[in-house]
Amino acid sequence: MNIYRALLKHGHPNFELTIIEYCEVSDLLIREKHYWGIFTPEYNIAQDPTAPMSGRTHSDATKIIMSDAKKGKNHTEETKKIMSDAKKGNNNGFKKGEPRLEGAGKPSQAIEVTDISNNTTTSYDSISEAARVLNISKSRIFEYFSKNQQKPYKGQYTFKKVN
Repeated sequence: MNIYRALLKHGHPNFELTIIEYCEVSDLLIREKHYWGIFTPEYNIAQDPTAPMSGRTHSDATKIIMSDAKKGKNHTEETKKIMSDAKKGNNNGFKKGEPRLEGAGKPSQAIEVTDISNNTTTSYDSISEAARVLNISKSRIFEYFSKNQQKPYKGQYTFKKVN
């Protein structure tokens, strides 16, 4: 949240993301602590990489307090179903390709894909749908638009946003 607020306040151009070092996952906490001592980053919440709970457990007294705080608070049947579906990987009952509820998430960007090898144009409701059908990464299509490319992707496809 602190970084988000700072980005809004100062603007994205005033921030930089730099990869300092690649390391093994097993060394991450050691390396984070090492760089913390060098850079003293302003936006790190935890000053110790093992904080707040890594390798620690709640005391019995704390567990009782947390349990008591939740007593009498029951989830609705709808909430229970959503949580159950999420654990099953059911994405709250919605499947890929199904239309979203009105106002849910970002609206999809409809695009037209022209295959210059056979001069056919196909319309898709979203970039994700086009990427699936063409068996390419949707990030490639986003990149095509962000770089205002005119040259056909892989010498075969051109993309056009549909308003």
